Amino acid sequence: MSSHMENPQESLQGLAQGDFSMLDALKDLVAVSYVESGLDPQTFMLVRMAALATLDAAPASWFMNLAAGAGADLAREQVLGTLIAIAPVIGTARVVSAAGHILKALVLAEKAAETSAEDGQ
Repeated sequence: MSSHMENPQESLQGLAQGDFSMLDALKDLVAVSYVESGLDPQTFMLVRMAALATLDAAPASWFMNLAAGAGADLAREQVLGTLIAIAPVIGTARVVSAAGHILKALVLAEKAAETSAEDGQ
């Protein structure tokens, strides 16, 4: 039995808070999809951002993807530009919702950084 199945409540709570470390399968899935897409890192992440907005993804999903986007040198302006570009297709309500989720994801990032700093001391 995999370790995340031993304590599913803890795993689900971690996922809801943006901690995918418990589920290596998710990380592997993203890595494989990146390689198979043939896209450069920025385009890959912008496509993912568009999909997140379309699906009205939770802040934890935005948190993980924004962190990966930062690793791909993706600027917040590019994320905003992507939301503006897809607004006529997915609707303004989804874009406004995405903006709110992004702001919540940034709060999650701040909390994660604080926790990391406290653990390092």
